Amino acid sequence: MVRLHVKHGDESQFLFDTTVNVSLEELVKQITAVYNGKLKIDRICSEMRDLAEHGIVMPPNMQGLTDEQIEDLKLKDEWEEKCLPSGGSVFKKDDIGRRNGHAPNDNMKQVLQKTIDEAKALISKKQAEANVCVNTQMVKDALDQLRGAVMIVYPMGLPPHDPIRMEFEDKEDLSGTQAGLMVIDETDAQLWWAGKELLRKKKLSDFVGKNEKTKIIVKIQKRGQGAPSREPVIGNEEQKQMMMHYYRRQEELKKLDENHDDSFLNAEWADTHALKRQFQGVNNIKWGPR
Repeated sequence: MVRLHVKHGDESQFLFDTTVNVSLEELVKQITAVYNGKLKIDRICSEMRDLAEHGIVMPPNMQGLTDEQIEDLKLKDEWEEKCLPSGGSVFKKDDIGRRNGHAPNDNMKQVLQKTIDEAKALISKKQAEANVCVNTQMVKDALDQLRGAVMIVYPMGLPPHDPIRMEFEDKEDLSGTQAGLMVIDETDAQLWWAGKELLRKKKLSDFVGKNEKTKIIVKIQKRGQGAPSREPVIGNEEQKQMMMHYYRRQEELKKLDENHDDSFLNAEWADTHALKRQFQGVNNIKWGPR
């Protein structure tokens, strides 16, 4: 199996196993699916943390309004009574006025938080450091775990306008958001290796050869952004070790210079001609004006 270390820019994303005979068209689809799937999981986990703290999202026309404004406008959240958390709720007001404040009780809150931690660990960037590969099935499993936890805590489901439900149904609207800029559409995705674009019409073997025991670093990015920066010849860890070595060497040289004190050569006991001058009677003669 060929092991790909997928990066976006200079940031490590995940490891991915494939074969040299795979078509690059299929490989781009698979890697893009994993990359976008990881972003989706991060977005859902972020919203689920807010869900555990402050309950469901209010309708768009009520978000950001104060209680007095809602009362004056005679607005009512028709989903508040339909989407109650299992086991009852605990009121925790949302200061930004986005969620209704009816949070799950502590037991249900722990269910959400535990599932969030497990899902994020499954697709974490630390998996690459542990030499664990991520694939589309792992992304699907993480999404299923999150969906299952939400169904346990909210058996009646979430409102159709809730971002978590929209994410699960692939109806999320990310236009005009930073999260939307991070997503790479499969048709616009490119893979680069060694300063070359891996063209979709070819196979991976056309670029890396026939050796299945190959490990390369590929970078994913949107079409039209040009070639990404190349990987440095020396890695960050190697560079740190070299800098530490040179610093220690510099400190050692400083200590040697400090210890190399030859001022004793001017002392009387170090004068090799002192005895000769004493016998000649010129020992105490000083040259210069009186």
